[in-house]
Amino acid sequence: AALVLAKFLETGACPLARRHVLELGAGTGAVGIMAATLGANVTVTDLEELQELLLVNIENNKHLVTGSVRAKVLKWGEDVTEFQPPPDYILMADCIYYEESLEPLLKTLKDLTGPDTCVLCCYEQRTMGKNPEIERKYFELLQMDFELEKIPLDKHDEEYRSEDIHIVNIHRKRT
Repeated sequence: AALVLAKFLETGACPLARRHVLELGAGTGAVGIMAATLGANVTVTDLEELQELLLVNIENNKHLVTGSVRAKVLKWGEDVTEFQPPPDYILMADCIYYEESLEPLLKTLKDLTGPDTCVLCCYEQRTMGKNPEIERKYFELLQMDFELEKIPLDKHDEEYRSEDIHIVNIHRKRT
């Protein structure tokens, strides 16, 4: 999902130059680093134990960055004051798989998004175990505060696309 989202950003579908971008659950930071190579000012976030990996990957790719990129700790469900004002974009790849993380993730999304924040959520549709139920619950809860629009497969990168990997464009509902 991270590669699919990174390559989708590279298609230019979302204007990222000089935009404030936050990646949630960044893992390796691939998606956020791609956004930074496209001119965005990016903060890649994940748990404390992934900070070292993020810093190594940022360092190894700094020669490609035309915007800026930094790594910070963000635990879903906790205070997001230091990440305000709301970013232009929030990027998420493969963040929907633990039932325990759904509520904290949704709280973080609500706390971080402004009326103009565009959230791009890319995930692999999984059919085994509890995954389909977790996915259904996530989107059900998400739709209480957000509007969703699935990005059609033909808008994804030609080579980096898959029938079971989806990109959803998410915005706050207008009040």
